[in-house]
Amino acid sequence: MYKVGIIGYGKMGQIRHQVISAFEDVQVQLIYDPEKVDTEIEKAQNSDQIIENPEIDAVFTCTPNYLNKPLTIQSLKAGKHVFCEKPPGFTAKDIEEIRAVEKESGKVLMYGFNHRHHASIKYMKKLVDDKEFGKILWMRGRYGKSVDETFYNNWRAKKELAGGGILIDQGIHMLDLFNFFLGEFTSVKSFLSTKHWGFDVEDNAVVIMKNDEHLLAMLHSSATFWKHMFQLNIILVQGYLKLEGLLSKTGSYGQEILIIGRRQFEDEAEALGNPSEEIIYFDKDLSWELEVSRFVDCILKNKPITECNSDNAYDAMELVHRCYQNSEFPTYKKEDN
Repeated sequence: MYKVGIIGYGKMGQIRHQVISAFEDVQVQLIYDPEKVDTEIEKAQNSDQIIENPEIDAVFTCTPNYLNKPLTIQSLKAGKHVFCEKPPGFTAKDIEEIRAVEKESGKVLMYGFNHRHHASIKYMKKLVDDKEFGKILWMRGRYGKSVDETFYNNWRAKKELAGGGILIDQGIHMLDLFNFFLGEFTSVKSFLSTKHWGFDVEDNAVVIMKNDEHLLAMLHSSATFWKHMFQLNIILVQGYLKLEGLLSKTGSYGQEILIIGRRQFEDEAEALGNPSEEIIYFDKDLSWELEVSRFVDCILKNKPITECNSDNAYDAMELVHRCYQNSEFPTYKKEDN
């Protein structure tokens, strides 16, 4: 039986616990959270009691952002495998430090970029990789949530604890998907705003990126859409893929629907500019289970993490950091890395 400790038992910690419980060869043995934890699992008095416990094989870090890097490093140094939620740190330099410790430890390190494991995303990735529609020309993503002032009544409103606002909170998932499908972005232009909520972290981020082949990706991440929203468009030479909605634990992002359209010309259709489309509905979200399954499988079979690993984490965080640096937003000071 593989024994796991969970540090942080808010929404994500509880989700991870629920998913882990479905695995016959994995058991949650200890949980730590500074707040009251309502669970029958034994509760640790602090995070050290989990990390330094010789019976614990792996640590799930589900804490506020500022704790992700130090707890990951501490756990790896203690000889534990680590699954950490996003963001992996606050800067690309943070991830470089983590990767150095990871390499020395020889342990499995995986990050919670669960969007890659959604069935719709996997389907889109196969279509892109099969090159049936040719090369990607550009991408656009919109990702945001509806919140009120109570959303920022905790660490999320403080840059030193959160690392940033809606961009690092949700936008990082879309940036990771941009890397997943296209990547190698060499030019970044970003604009941040706190026009509505007025905290020291952004409530809106608009980002435009370009790679060396002059292919574009655009992101709008917002806490003022006034609805939970997820949209991803991939435009290719011979057609387009449009994903709307995202299955989630709350169900508030709507039905997960993939629309596939093929480019048409004047001699092919009467309705030029309005081609026929294929619509695929996705009714089950297995992303959480697939994440944990891959993590456990790599541990038990001594295999490397090939997806959602520290390389992917670095690439996503490097984009986030460049967005903050480029924005010239007063909260984010210029840094070398």
